Amino acid sequence: MGVMVHRFCGPWGIGSEAFVEGASGATLAHGRAWPSVISGALGHHDRSLIAERDGEVCGILPMMLLSHWLFGTFHVSLPWLDYGGVLADNPETAQELLDAATAQARADGAAFIEFRSVTPVFSGLVARQDKVTFLLPLADADGVWRGLDAKVRNQVRKAQRAGLTCHFGRDELLPDFYRVFARNMRDLGTPVWGVALFQKMLEAFPKTSEIALIRLGDKVIGGGLVLSFKDTVYMPSASSLREYFHLCPNNLLYWDVIKRACDHGYHIFDFGRSTVGSGTYHFKKQWGAEVKPLHWQYVLLSGKKVPQLNPSNPRFKAFIELWKRLPVGIATRLGPRIVRHLP
Repeated sequence: MGVMVHRFCGPWGIGSEAFVEGASGATLAHGRAWPSVISGALGHHDRSLIAERDGEVCGILPMMLLSHWLFGTFHVSLPWLDYGGVLADNPETAQELLDAATAQARADGAAFIEFRSVTPVFSGLVARQDKVTFLLPLADADGVWRGLDAKVRNQVRKAQRAGLTCHFGRDELLPDFYRVFARNMRDLGTPVWGVALFQKMLEAFPKTSEIALIRLGDKVIGGGLVLSFKDTVYMPSASSLREYFHLCPNNLLYWDVIKRACDHGYHIFDFGRSTVGSGTYHFKKQWGAEVKPLHWQYVLLSGKKVPQLNPSNPRFKAFIELWKRLPVGIATRLGPRIVRHLP
């Protein structure tokens, strides 16, 4: 019997969860609840696909439809996350999922499909490779500490001497984290994701998500969202207030999250994606982590160029400069209405 591919909306079922758990190429984006989180928080349409052979799951593709009159219609696996794309047991199953995804995208009038793959899954697809992530192997915390560059250790110690402390929690810490995060995104000239997205993640992943906050006395000056999947801990969103950068709050934030991951037996810390050569790229590189190129592959259904719906696009330069001048309250209210339509 051949492979059968069909739409699958909502959290993955038991068979799909078992498949993801056993698949070596599975990433955070292949976790069971992501399509539901993204559709629930951002209002996108779930276009996820599942492949079965003889009644057994042999492949999945979490995928969302984004559509807006200004930005266009397209499919992404997966928006907001660094990862996604086809997860299959063999190349033939992967091709079946690709064919089904392409047919669905054509039916939706999508201009392209974006697969946020770690390694290239398909030959012949156009790809962009300006994004990388950084992976730090973990063992015991003392060993990881000794392996850090002396400059990084000194920056962590500077934060500790200044009286900065790191605190972990969940829903009760979200408002404080979001205030810092929204302020920082405004300062960068980027519309902020809505707080509902973070709420949905905390609800969907009660055992594998938490918030880390950096405090100076009673004042919250930094924080990050921490997620885990299999043997890896991720911090996809992190921010600190710029007026406290001289105290190195980000260094303490990352170190305390890394130390906590070591203490809980995780094997890898994923710093999250950065654009090659950017400020965040250099910050993460100093930790001595392995640079892991990301291969985002595209099915181009309309046009021949890879889309650039991101802040690095020169077309958005004037918008970014304008956004930086908005009051934080206005930027926080308007941001989620705009950014939800971007991948």
